[in-house]
Amino acid sequence: MVDLFVDRVLVKNNKDQDELDTEREIVTRLQNRLLMLFFASAESETCQRFAPTLHDFFKQLTDEFYVERSAQLVLLYISLDQSEEELENFLKELPKKSLFLAYEDPYRRCLETMFDVREVPTVVVLRPDCSVLIPNAVEEITRMGPDCYRNWHEAAELIDRNFLNKEDFEDKSMRSFSDPVRRLKYKKKKKQRRGWGAGGDEGEEAGVGRADDKDGGGSMW
Repeated sequence: MVDLFVDRVLVKNNKDQDELDTEREIVTRLQNRLLMLFFASAESETCQRFAPTLHDFFKQLTDEFYVERSAQLVLLYISLDQSEEELENFLKELPKKSLFLAYEDPYRRCLETMFDVREVPTVVVLRPDCSVLIPNAVEEITRMGPDCYRNWHEAAELIDRNFLNKEDFEDKSMRSFSDPVRRLKYKKKKKQRRGWGAGGDEGEEAGVGRADDKDGGGSMW
C-alpha cells in the first residue's frame, strides 16, 4: 500500500496537522499494516451517524487504554466533502491518530474512482500489498465492532505479534510460537541426561521457564 501514497502528502489529524511528506515517513507509517480508506462526506447524515462508531472501533484497537500495543492498522480519511470547511469539521469526529488527504489534493477523487466508491460511507480495507481485503467494511464494523479485526488479520495473513489485548497480556500461561520446539528439545535432553545418570531435572526445567521469559512472552494470534 506504500506504493499508493509514496509520492503523496498525508496529513495527521492532530492540532498542528503535521504532514508526512517524505518517502521514509510514508513507509514507516504504512508498511506492513492494514489500511482503512474511509470515504465520507460531512453533508451525509449516514456518515455523521457512522463516524462515532468508526472512532470507537479504531480507538479500541489502537489506544493503550484498551490494548497493550496498537494493532497494525491505519485509518486514512478520503474526503468527498464539497468544501474545505466541511472537511475540517468532519475531522473533529475522527480519531487523532488518523490521517487524511488535504482538500486541495485531487488524488482524493482518483482514489474514489480507483476503488469504485459508489456510496458513502465506505471503508475499503487494504492488505499491505495494496490488494482489497474488504470492499466496504461499514456493515461489518457496525455489527461486530473491534472483533472483526481478528478476521481481517487472519485473512491478510499479517504477522502482528505486537498487538495484545490487556487481558491476553496478563495471561501468564501464554507461550511464544517457538515454545513447542523448545519443549521438544528439552524432552530429548532430559532423556539423554537420564541415560547418563545425571540428575537435576527440576532445576533444568526452571531454566527453560527463564528462557521463555527472555523470548518475550507470546502473541494473541
